[in-house]
Amino acid sequence: MGDRLRLAVGAMGNASSLLLYAAPILTFSRVIRKRSTEEFSCVPYIVALSNCLLYTWYGLPVVSYRWENFPVVTINGLGIILELSFIFIYLWFAQTREKIKAGVIATTVILLFSITAIISAFVFHDHHHRKVFVGTVGLVASVAMYASPLVVVKQVIMTKSVEFMPFYLSFFSFLASVLWLAYGLLSHDLLLASPNLVGLPLGILQLGLYCKYRKRGIIEAPSKWDLEQNSEDKSKQMQLVTNEITNEKR
Repeated sequence: MGDRLRLAVGAMGNASSLLLYAAPILTFSRVIRKRSTEEFSCVPYIVALSNCLLYTWYGLPVVSYRWENFPVVTINGLGIILELSFIFIYLWFAQTREKIKAGVIATTVILLFSITAIISAFVFHDHHHRKVFVGTVGLVASVAMYASPLVVVKQVIMTKSVEFMPFYLSFFSFLASVLWLAYGLLSHDLLLASPNLVGLPLGILQLGLYCKYRKRGIIEAPSKWDLEQNSEDKSKQMQLVTNEITNEKR
C-alpha cells in the first residue's frame, strides 16, 4: 500500500513537473513571434536545467539503488530537453550582451554538473554516499531554481505589473513542490523532500503577488483600447470637416 501510494504521488509529481517545465512554451512562442526576448530573464531556465541534470543523475542506478527513483529520472530527463530548447531560443533572439551573460552561466552550470558526476562516480564507491553527495548538490540547485524567480518578483514589485511573471509557471511550481515534498516524505528521502520546503513558500509568494497585481494589467488594456478608439473618432471627425470644406468650395 505504501509503495503504491508513493508511486501514485510520484506519477502526479511527474505530471505537475511536466506542466511546470512546459509552461514557458507560451513565453517563448511570444519571443519567437516578436523576435525579441524583451525583459524576460534566462536565469530561471538555466538554473532549472542544472536541477534537471543533477536529479536525473541522482535517480539513475549509478547513484540510487537500482531504479528506486525511476519517476525522478523520467521527468527530469524530459526537463533537460525542454530547458535546453528554451535556452537555445533565448540565445537565438537575445541581444549580444544577454547572449554572453546567458552563455557564461549555462557553461558554468554544465561544468559544475560534470564535476559532480565524475566525483560521485569515481570517488564514492557505494550508493549511500553517492546519494548524499549528489543529493546535497541537488539541494543547492533546487533552492536556486525555486529562488531564481525572485529576480522577476523584484521586477513585479517595482513595476506593479505581472506581465513578465507568467501565472502558469508560478502555479505549477507551487503544485510540483507540494507533490514532490509528499513523494520525498513517503520515500523517507529527505534529500528529495527538503528542497520543496523552500519551493513551497516561494510558490505561495509568487501566487500572492500575481493575485495582488494582476488587476493592474486588466485596467491597462481598456485604456489602450480607449486610446485607439479616440484616435479613430478623431480621424472620423477630421474626415467630416474635410468633406464639409470640400462641399462649401463646390
